Amino acid sequence: MLSRTADHLFWMARYTERAENTARMLDVRVQNALLPQSTLAAEQGWRALLGISELEPAFAVKYPALTQPNVIDFMARNPDNPSSIANCLTAARENARAVRGTLTTEVWETENATWIELQQHLRGSLLEQNPGKFFEWVKYRSHLSRGVTLGTMLQDKAFDFIRLGTFLERADNTARILDVKFLAAQDGESVEPGGQPEFYYWAALLRSVSAFEIYRKVYRDVITPMRVAELLMLHPKMPRSLMACMDGIVDILKEVHNEGSRDTERFAGKLHAELKFSRIEEILEEGLHSYLTRFLECINELGERISSDFLVPMKDAQEQSQAQTPVSSQT
Repeated sequence: MLSRTADHLFWMARYTERAENTARMLDVRVQNALLPQSTLAAEQGWRALLGISELEPAFAVKYPALTQPNVIDFMARNPDNPSSIANCLTAARENARAVRGTLTTEVWETENATWIELQQHLRGSLLEQNPGKFFEWVKYRSHLSRGVTLGTMLQDKAFDFIRLGTFLERADNTARILDVKFLAAQDGESVEPGGQPEFYYWAALLRSVSAFEIYRKVYRDVITPMRVAELLMLHPKMPRSLMACMDGIVDILKEVHNEGSRDTERFAGKLHAELKFSRIEEILEEGLHSYLTRFLECINELGERISSDFLVPMKDAQEQSQAQTPVSSQT
């Protein structure tokens, strides 16, 4: 497969997954804002959401106050935020358009219809009047894209690079959410006077990655921070856990390997093995923040290695993005 084709497929999946992840976080935060809490607690929640994607400095340049409407506007539609839902879905569609001949008709039409409907939503007032409905629409379109891909595409290398992009983006997002939420809990956000009770804090974290019902099935008990971390990091059957993502990445790298990718496979295998043979008690003893910081550094390096081995080099992609609408650049 041509590296440029693989690159477009990889980033189409990453941008679609990123849009869904952003919608999930915003949706849960909007629901939490309905709970009784102080102004300080509400502001801390919105600041934490920006912190997950390292976007607080960029937000501060554009908006005078840290308020719910401003954060939603910045994260959902602002054209100057490369990771906004609107920009992500546009980039996903542009990457899909570049490789229409590789995709099935159903996959392309799904991506294109998502973009068309997005323009209608952005011109209308849905985001202001009912943001929850808009976020549900984003999640639904992402689910539809994955389902159509699984149901209609030949499971060849093109399919593998789509799945690889999904797993890599998902692992990064889950690790960021865990890191920020646990740091906030240590700083007292979850038990701040007038803030939300601890149960709702951890339940919100689980809901942001569709893990609340899974938690109940696995543990059948009260929600505790240690079990939340264990589920989202080490459980192989939890679709958005770090372990499940690394399972998928390692398997796919074996399928798409080439003469120059052996070191990348070894690097991914070491990261996978560390998760597989770790116990949550050991991770917490080491320090969850330091562990997740190291994991995120490794995921970022893994993405760069995959780009170097299989895709258009990131430097070339960045130069291309300066000349036209960006379709495959990391943010």
